[in-house]
Amino acid sequence: MIEVNQHIIGIVSYYWEHEPSLWLEVGIVIYDPAYWSGGYGTRALTLWIDHLFTAMPLVRVGFTTWSGNERMIAVGYKLGMMLEARLRKCRLYNGVYYDSIRMGILREEWNHHQMQSEV
Repeated sequence: MIEVNQHIIGIVSYYWEHEPSLWLEVGIVIYDPAYWSGGYGTRALTLWIDHLFTAMPLVRVGFTTWSGNERMIAVGYKLGMMLEARLRKCRLYNGVYYDSIRMGILREEWNHHQMQSEV
């Protein structure tokens, strides 16, 4: 759960894309738009990804979003993730096709990014 001032504003999660190869993807939802663009998602995902890399022998953590979700893409870049795939025009929303965006980060990149963030 993502909690602010004893109020639950969202949740982080993960799911196995392919568990035998430790291919894991993360997810995040912040329910109330009043909390969007306030840094809560970035902070929650930073803590969550750090926990996952600490608790599991993962090589990579990633997420999938859509090209219309510019905030989520920006969070990915803030976390040091790379754009790994763009599947063109495969998400239909309100009559408009958007691209599916896959972003990810490797353990060694995460460790380097976290050390750079502390400087």
